[in-house]
Amino acid sequence: MNRFGVDEIRPAVVTIDLHRGHLDPEVATLPLPADVAARVVEANVRFLDAARALDIPVVHVVTGYRDADEIGANPYWRALADTGVTRSNILRHNLPGLPGQELMPGICDPERDRVVNGKKRYDCFLGTDLAITLHAMKVNTLLITGVNTNSCVLATTITAQTRDFACIVVSDCVDTCDGPDFHESALTMIERAFGWVMSADKALEAVGSGHRHSLV
Repeated sequence: MNRFGVDEIRPAVVTIDLHRGHLDPEVATLPLPADVAARVVEANVRFLDAARALDIPVVHVVTGYRDADEIGANPYWRALADTGVTRSNILRHNLPGLPGQELMPGICDPERDRVVNGKKRYDCFLGTDLAITLHAMKVNTLLITGVNTNSCVLATTITAQTRDFACIVVSDCVDTCDGPDFHESALTMIERAFGWVMSADKALEAVGSGHRHSLV
């Protein structure tokens, strides 16, 4: 058995909300700081290219709502709307027809990657076909990237761990609109109870070698 507790490493990358609604300063409704967004996109493009070179499949999960009422059905979001906090624009986030739902340039390889649309809450498994997609691919180890570290990345990692996936959060490929303290706190929580936290290079070294061995 390897360090991730699985008999055979069968990995996939799961990216979370690497879309313009967070990462394109010109159109983002819940933006990360521009410099942070640029760094996250650049790091993910490099990481995803390297993962594909190792024949590791990539699944992108993207938030998208039918209308503002669907967002506002969440009482916490409804209460903080237009209050000046980082998520105060939530009722206008990734609505139909807005560019926010588009993945950032360079993130998706349409010939190879899979896209799970219609994520509506922090947990990428809730109300989506992510679990079916991963199980159909016989995946047991997730390399998780995206935003926000302290909400969607954290919630998805918790759920994935409770569904018995081995979870690795790629530390230089995640960040948050809430600032570095919340980012670091979320990574600490994940590492303490839900999975591994590694840089892109170390994650691919750890997973890629075992994955390549399993293909031989």
